[in-house]
Order: sequence, then structure tokens, then C-alpha cells
Amino acid sequence: MSFVADRLSRIKPSPTIAVTTKAAELRAAGRDVIGLGAGEPDFDTPDFIKNAAKKAMDEGKTKYTPVDGTPELKDAIIAKFKRDNDLDYARDQITVGTGGKQVLYNALMASVNPGDEVIIPAPYWVSYPDMVLLAEGTPVIVPCTADNNFRMSAADLEAAITPKTKWLIFNSPSNPTGAGYTKDEIKALTDVLLKHPHVNVMTDDMYEHLLYDGGVYATPAQVEPKLYDRTLTINGVSKSYSMTGWRIGYAGGPKELIKAMAKIQSQSTSNPCSISQAAAHEALSGDQSFLKEWVAAFQERRDLVVSMLNEAEGLECIKPEGAFYVYPSCAGCLGKTTPDGTVIQNDQDFVTYLLEAEGVAAVHGEAFGLSPHFRVSYATSLDVLKEACTRIQRACAALK
Repeated sequence: MSFVADRLSRIKPSPTIAVTTKAAELRAAGRDVIGLGAGEPDFDTPDFIKNAAKKAMDEGKTKYTPVDGTPELKDAIIAKFKRDNDLDYARDQITVGTGGKQVLYNALMASVNPGDEVIIPAPYWVSYPDMVLLAEGTPVIVPCTADNNFRMSAADLEAAITPKTKWLIFNSPSNPTGAGYTKDEIKALTDVLLKHPHVNVMTDDMYEHLLYDGGVYATPAQVEPKLYDRTLTINGVSKSYSMTGWRIGYAGGPKELIKAMAKIQSQSTSNPCSISQAAAHEALSGDQSFLKEWVAAFQERRDLVVSMLNEAEGLECIKPEGAFYVYPSCAGCLGKTTPDGTVIQNDQDFVTYLLEAEGVAAVHGEAFGLSPHFRVSYATSLDVLKEACTRIQRACAALK
């Protein structure tokens, strides 16, 4: 007899978490390892946010809250959506979860019936397809190659829609590529969606504030107000405010869906941490000026990493518009042989070689649905990134 449910056979553990764990294990064993696997800013959570958490504790805000968020935090989220995205929501259209991941999971579990199709552009964040599978839906993967800078075209979307399509999951700027869509590019996609009233849009706007080169952010329900009633706009404080461990995500959307998501959360985690909610309230309501400094730092890191990776033999790296990832192609390294005689046959072999030969941990492209590539997170210091890219260059030069 097995204790494990059959549904678990449909999914895999998170590859990004696996790479980070492996790097930590090697460090603990004494290896000099540079981890470029984690999607986590190296900046500390700003002091004004931490102080709000301390104040909440001192004031005894350590009890249960409403299951999907305090009224105060919901009001701050409503104000944020209006300020940044020109979207109007009421409290009963807002949900708060323990991270953006739980909000996505709740939404899919609350809305997807067996056989429903969910369109997912690839490369994708590793959890999207597995969450759909757990909800007994069918992921419909749409390859978006480097030829179109990893963006989905209107024609791609049109071709993927069937009578069974329930959702499009839309992520801009993207994890893992950093690709960001312009307002016009989003409009081309929303024009397609208007022709298919049975298709809803689930947006993952987690990297909203991390846009470079003066890019202006837009989200689908903002670009096409006619899709407002069919859109769940998801965001969180993890990336933009360097609050990954605080675990607060949120969304605005149709009342019926928000209520259903709350029902699921009431039978799983109950409310998100009360202290984290107080901190998130301050993050969304407080001074946002520090973001300019962080964005400038990330842009400098991006430019360094793109430049150095493009100097490595066999690699090609597109300059992304946002987030803190690059997604270089390692096609030029396939078929080559490592100094110990191993042939690099795919991107999994390539990242294994980087880790074993030079102590650089990255995530292979197959995990994100598009090979042969690998993902590098540049959410660490310039000095560390220079050393990591030098090691990658050295590893590539050693291939014969």
C-alpha cells in the first residue's frame, strides 16, 4: 500500500528550489559555490517595512485575521491598484494569500474543472503547469522562442485557444526570461481574447516595478477594460520589496472567484501571517522612492551579465526588459566535450557541468519549458556576478 496519492505522480518538485538546495549542500560540504538559481533579491527588506512589523507585534497584532486578509491591507491593495494600474476594486474583490504562489494555486483550484485547458507561454515559471495538473486541468504550452524575444504573439494565442480553454496565464516581466510586453503588444493579445469570451486571464505581475531602460508597465485589465470581469490580477510584495520570506501575495478580481478562493484558503492555511500583513500594508502605502535605486542597481547588473555571457564561447544572451533573470542559449555548447570526456547533450548536462567544474549553480531551461537555455538570476552583487560570469566563460572555453 502506498501513502502517496495518484495526483502526485502528475507533478515534479520545484527545480529552482532543488538547485538552490543543492548549492547550499555543496557550500556546507566546503565547496566554493556561487548560487545563481534563486529568484530572490539580495537587498534587505527596507527598514520602514520592518519597523511596521515590530510595531504590529508591540501592539499585539499577533492573532488570527480574516481568512483572506485584514481590511486595512485590502484597502492598501485597493489604493495600490488604483495608483499604479488604474484599476478599481472593492474589498470583496481582493484576496490576500501566503505569497503569490498560494494565490495562483487557490485561483486554479477554485476555477479549473477536469479537462479545462490553461494556456501557458513557454518559457514559464516552473510552478504554473504543475499547479494546473494538480487542479486536474490540462496545460497548453505555447513555445515563445528567442526569435520573438520570448514573447507570445497574437497569432500564437489565437492558435492555442480551443472550446476547452479556461485561462491564459500571463507573466510580464517574465520569470525566467525577463521579457516584458509593451502596452501595444498586450493590446494585440487582449484583442484576441475579446473574440473568445469563454477565456479568462490570470496575470502574474510580481515583477511590475522591475522594468529597465525607462519601460512603462501595463497589465491586461488596464490595457483593455472590457476584460476587467474576466481578469484576475495577481501581485505581491516578494520581489519589488525584497520580502520573499514574509510570504504575502494578493489579487483583485471577480467577486465570485475571490469568494471561492477564500473558501479554499479557509480549509488550508487560514489567514496569512498577521505580522507580515502589517508589513505589507506599510510596503504598499509607504515611501516608494527606494525602488528607483534598486531598479538602477538591477539594470547595471543586467548589463554586466548580458555583456559577459555574450563573450562566452557558445552562449547567446538576449537583453531582457525587466525582472532579474537572463535566459541565455547554450545551443553552441551542445555536442562539445568537457575536459573529463563527458559530452554536453542538453541544457541539463550544461548546468551540471557548470556546477561541477566551476561551482556555478544555474537552472536548466528544460525546467521552464524551452531548451536549450539556462536561467541566471542576477539578484546578487556586481562582484559576485563578475566572478560567476568569469567562471562560466572559463567553463565554456574549456569545452572541445
